[in-house]
Amino acid sequence: MAGDKGYDVEAFVDELRRTTRHPGYGISQIVRKRIEEIFGWIKQGAGLRQSKFRGLRRVNAQFTLALAAYNLIRLPKLLEAPP
Repeated sequence: MAGDKGYDVEAFVDELRRTTRHPGYGISQIVRKRIEEIFGWIKQGAGLRQSKFRGLRRVNAQFTLALAAYNLIRLPKLLEAPP
């Protein structure tokens, strides 16, 4: 398969190493973890691993409600944090 070729080429490996050493890479990993935690909670805590609804509007409403619930859970921690 063409998609599996070229990943062991020295230039490609060097480019990847340069990317991981960039200061922004560490920041993006922290932000990514924060976002993944939210989606993980929505799947487990809010029961959205599989929606009980059909139709884009209903699923969107369920997702919005789950995000609102997550924000309510986060609210006490956000209020105690210094500005």
